[in-house]
Amino acid sequence: MTNEELISILEKRFIVNKKMHEDIIWNDVLKRLNDKSLNSLRYMEETGGEPDVIMYDKENDKYVFFDTSKESPIGRRSFCYDLDALNSRKNNKPNSDIITEANNNMVKILDEEEYKYLQSLGEFDLKSSSWILTPVDIRKLGGALFGDKKYNRTFIYHNGAESYYSNRGFRVLLKI
Repeated sequence: MTNEELISILEKRFIVNKKMHEDIIWNDVLKRLNDKSLNSLRYMEETGGEPDVIMYDKENDKYVFFDTSKESPIGRRSFCYDLDALNSRKNNKPNSDIITEANNNMVKILDEEEYKYLQSLGEFDLKSSSWILTPVDIRKLGGALFGDKKYNRTFIYHNGAESYYSNRGFRVLLKI
């Protein structure tokens, strides 16, 4: 996918989802896009995340793209949490882990607050779940956090960091 094709997709999504970013002007966002940010956005798009601008961070003067796919991005499922968890698996290892994937593509995994904010904007992860950035104290004990939405409520759960499921992926954000 070329930069021009990606920008066209992002602009169309921006227009369709105007309620998610009523105070943001597309041309202001467009001015911030460069090769580095487009590479990260391409990763988000090609793995099924459907990135869209959902906020402007005034404090840091950044536009923030989130994955806005209704379900956890299909191309980012079946990963365990981090490299330690991946290395601890003896059998049936997944291809990678979410921390490595996010770092390699210069995006940030949503934390609990960001995940809940996304959920306040619509109905996400009704049939899937998404790993979220896990506090160090929980991770040191072998756990990792994930979330979903059921019964009109966002739930945050825990699981062993080495686990992975076909319906659990991870969502990311990009600040530009």
